[in-house]
This record gives sequence, structure tokens and C-alpha cells, in this order.
Amino acid sequence: MESERMADRPEESGALPPRPQEPARLPPARPLDAIDQDILRMLQADGRASIRSVAERVHVSRANAYSRINRLIEDGVIRGFGARVDHERAGQGTSAYITLKIVQNSWRTVREQLGRLPGASHIALLGGDFDVLLLVHTPDNRALRELVLTRIQAIPEVLSTRTLLVFETEDLEPKG
Repeated sequence: MESERMADRPEESGALPPRPQEPARLPPARPLDAIDQDILRMLQADGRASIRSVAERVHVSRANAYSRINRLIEDGVIRGFGARVDHERAGQGTSAYITLKIVQNSWRTVREQLGRLPGASHIALLGGDFDVLLLVHTPDNRALRELVLTRIQAIPEVLSTRTLLVFETEDLEPKG
């Protein structure tokens, strides 16, 4: 059964290199040329693109495209492949950015706790009026209220929160 599941993944069937592993230490980043940039744009628009289609679009051999993608993965430029989800259609119709002020020097602890929250999608440490920006997706406003008032505000290192409801979003990544 596990081998059947693995064969269904594009990266396991030879369409793309294996998923990048979290390296303990990344090598120094190498400069990216125009072909590398084109490959990145293509894979951002379609992470399931085959090596063959990448090679054809950037006018290099399949072997060259494969080695370039592997190098981008090894260098940590490509951190992974995934799906862009329409959260509303996936039952997570309410989205919000939550700004947090936290106890000084508690970022690692807070990040770990926020990362375990259901619906947490993005966490950033900021400079400015707020310390942390958290993007969450929940089924509805009631679930958002519960998340903010009982889960986030219960974290001892969180001093205050402000919730900004998202009305509409647009991905700005390359479209193809």
C-alpha cells in the first residue's frame, strides 16, 4: 500500500526530483542565472511540471534541467513542492491575519505554539508596532473567535492580539 501511494507522487514517478530534505546546514547559495530564474518561475506557477516541459520551455536538455532543479533544491532555493489551496472551497472560508505583541525573547517558544494551531498558515517575526504576524484559516467566524480568544490569548508569552479579517485574496506568484 505504501509503495502504491509513493508511486502516485509526481516526484516519485520521475516527473520531478525527490522532495528536499531539511538539511542541517545549507551550502552557500550559488548565483542564479536567467535559466535558473525561468525554472523557478515555471515551478512556482506549476510545481507538477515535468522535467521535459521545464527543459523545453527554458531551452536546455532534460539532463541539464534535472541537474539545475536538483542544485536549486540542494542549495535550499527550492524548499519544497506543494499545492495552492482555495481555502474557502476546502471548508476554511474565514481567513484572518492576527498581529501579536509578545514577551521579549520569546519568539521561538511562541512560534512553536502558533505552528501547532489548527489553520495556522504563515508565521512571521516582525520589526515595528507588532512582533508577530500570523495568517490563519478557519471554517467560520465562530471558529476564528475560539482560536483567538481561547488558544492564542492563552499562550503566556502573548501580551496582546489584533485580528484583521481577510475579505479577499489574490496570489501574486507567477501564473505560467
